Amino acid sequence: MNHDTICALATANGIGAIGIIRISGDDAIPVSAKIFDGKNLEKAQSHTVHYGFIKDGDEVIDEVMISVFKAPKTFTAEDSVEISFHGSPHIAKKILEVLIKNGARMAKAGEFTMRAFMNGRIDLSQAESIADLIASENEASRKVALNQLKGGITNEISFLRTDLLNFVSLIELELDFAEEDVEFADRSALNQLLDKIEAKLNSLIESFQYGNAIKNGTAVAIIGKPNAGKSTLLNALLKEERAIVSNIAGTTRDTIEEILHIKGHAFRLIDTAGLRETADEIEAIGVKKAKEKVENANILVYLADAATENFSEDIEMIKSLQRDDLKLIICATKIDEVSPTQYELVENIFRKKIPQDFDFITISAVENQNMQDLKDELSSYVEQLKSEESNVVITNQRHFEALGKSLDAVNKVKEAITFQISTELLAYELRNALEHLGEISGEVTNDEVLGNIFSKFCIGK
Repeated sequence: MNHDTICALATANGIGAIGIIRISGDDAIPVSAKIFDGKNLEKAQSHTVHYGFIKDGDEVIDEVMISVFKAPKTFTAEDSVEISFHGSPHIAKKILEVLIKNGARMAKAGEFTMRAFMNGRIDLSQAESIADLIASENEASRKVALNQLKGGITNEISFLRTDLLNFVSLIELELDFAEEDVEFADRSALNQLLDKIEAKLNSLIESFQYGNAIKNGTAVAIIGKPNAGKSTLLNALLKEERAIVSNIAGTTRDTIEEILHIKGHAFRLIDTAGLRETADEIEAIGVKKAKEKVENANILVYLADAATENFSEDIEMIKSLQRDDLKLIICATKIDEVSPTQYELVENIFRKKIPQDFDFITISAVENQNMQDLKDELSSYVEQLKSEESNVVITNQRHFEALGKSLDAVNKVKEAITFQISTELLAYELRNALEHLGEISGEVTNDEVLGNIFSKFCIGK
């Protein structure tokens, strides 16, 4: 690990009341001391703040506060300094230039966090959770990322890995005494451990669907025939005039996507072009894009005008869009224009013709009737994904893939025991299982994986 001194702007680019520049490395304090007119930073106590001026030779750049942090009790586990300055982008640029002139270099993306990982301050899953915490846009994603930062998934995996490592040691010992045909590892006890690991891995893998919904939001496609009220519904949910509403059929030509937060969860609402056969080339493209959005959606909210006399087109359209993993909500719209008898009739028609299980709601977006019912249905979809068996939620694709590989390896170990396959092969599969579990925390990794992970961080973190 290179311990040269790095620096970067830690706050967002742009004008603000305060900006912060971070410096870390073996010479972080001496380099900062060269440009600071105030207390001698090299004699300062750790975790102290000092008032003074940043200077480039005789030129004063800014009035600042400097915080000094000495290794190992710092974020990177190296000597670190933070400069708080008046939040001008020009001042930030000038301070960075003078730091570089005096021996520091600009940090790469994620380099501060990478140093924290390489120096044993955090593990790899915790490093990734920092990026997730910064990117969190709702309460649920914040809580999950914070739990991961506290070592949630690492704690779950480490117990399993420790027990498995004990058996690997015994199996390796058997290989050393192969000629004497002795068995140190109790195969029945190993099977019990593998069952326990398999159950835990399955629980973590199953939590990924919920975790993905938390991290990336749940895609909700709002579909229906022209003038069914799709854009009106989008505007009512967002409580703003986001989409153009008109009595002219085919007003929406493209998809419109907006985020709606319900009970701490994010929903990506997608307003689409009305589904119908059309000779209009532009509208036809919109209809095609609408169908593509449904293919990638988690929830289909299909709007049917309650005043319509014939729902055969709606029914055929729903059937063509159905998937086993797609939650279907059928909304009878414009109920302020019809009697309760009419929309009860509408529900009966759909119940008879649609074989798939679905939720039926009656709404009037214009009059704001039953809108909370729709929000509750959306929220319940995410809540029912939550696993009761594990407090840890997997949100990271890399973790999900590593868990899947671990599960495959565990199943191969179980097969090896069942069919009494050679100890060499059993040891090989056990090592595979250990390796894939170790990939999650970073105990087993490579430069390519690390480069890919930290390149997605912002510079300064």
